[in-house]
Amino acid sequence: MGNSLKSANFLMESRLRDAARGDFTACYDLGVAYSTGTAGAMFDLIEAHKWFNLAAMSGDEAAQAARAEIAEDMTAREVAAAQRAARDWLGMNRARAA
Repeated sequence: MGNSLKSANFLMESRLRDAARGDFTACYDLGVAYSTGTAGAMFDLIEAHKWFNLAAMSGDEAAQAARAEIAEDMTAREVAAAQRAARDWLGMNRARAA
């Protein structure tokens, strides 16, 4: 594994840990990573929408705009899957925190 891949994986793991602690900036960063296929993330609009949606819940206007922008390139079924994934993620983290 190359150093750039190791550092990208570390960045993703770090952002996921931060997001699990309620860091909405980390959620936004994950949305960017998945929407662009960078920082060790595979290009995945459903995952990107999920993370932008989670960041947007904090009132982050950049996340709201990014979510709306990528939703234009998604089917209604894909948007629904992303929304379901965001709800599931919130539910898992609430259960873990309890």
